[in-house]
Amino acid sequence: MLAALTGLGLSTAAGLNAYIPLLVVGLLANFTDQVRLPQEFAWLSNGWVLGIIGVLLLAEFVLDKVPVVDSVNDMIQTVVRPASGGVVFSATEAAARLDGSTWMSHNPWLSWVLGIAIALAVHTMKATTRPVVNATTAGVGAPVVSTVEDAGALGISLVAIFLPVLVVVVVAGLALFAWWATRRIRRRRRTAVPSLR
Repeated sequence: MLAALTGLGLSTAAGLNAYIPLLVVGLLANFTDQVRLPQEFAWLSNGWVLGIIGVLLLAEFVLDKVPVVDSVNDMIQTVVRPASGGVVFSATEAAARLDGSTWMSHNPWLSWVLGIAIALAVHTMKATTRPVVNATTAGVGAPVVSTVEDAGALGISLVAIFLPVLVVVVVAGLALFAWWATRRIRRRRRTAVPSLR
């Protein structure tokens, strides 16, 4: 069960930033005993892979803070973030099987599907709200929101690995925020439409 919570948290983080959970998992697997990856996911802790992920993270960090460019980046990330979510969820589940866990051991493909679906849902929320933030703040909000998302991805990744029980609280909070943001966006659109006429 803890493996599922860890996978849920890492996939959620991947929906915000594809590279942070990959880097966290890879670094912890490489330098600590906190994460033990099975052979099929050992590439995540390879130095070259970590270097490439670090460069991609740096590019994402810069691009996601520039208005309009962030929306183009979000279109590209529609493939990358769900794929990252699938990888981290599957790596977590495969690692759990090393410890004798039987959860989803008969259907390992399900962890890929769950990871992809969770990351895609979070990414969709992020990609939908960002243009609204840019429009309502004349672009000033982009770097602030992006920094909060990056910090959130790092925080959720660390909570998922070190305190997976808290993942439920974090994901519930994120879902509540998404619900609130969606209602606020819809309300603004409804009030903006009559003023255009």
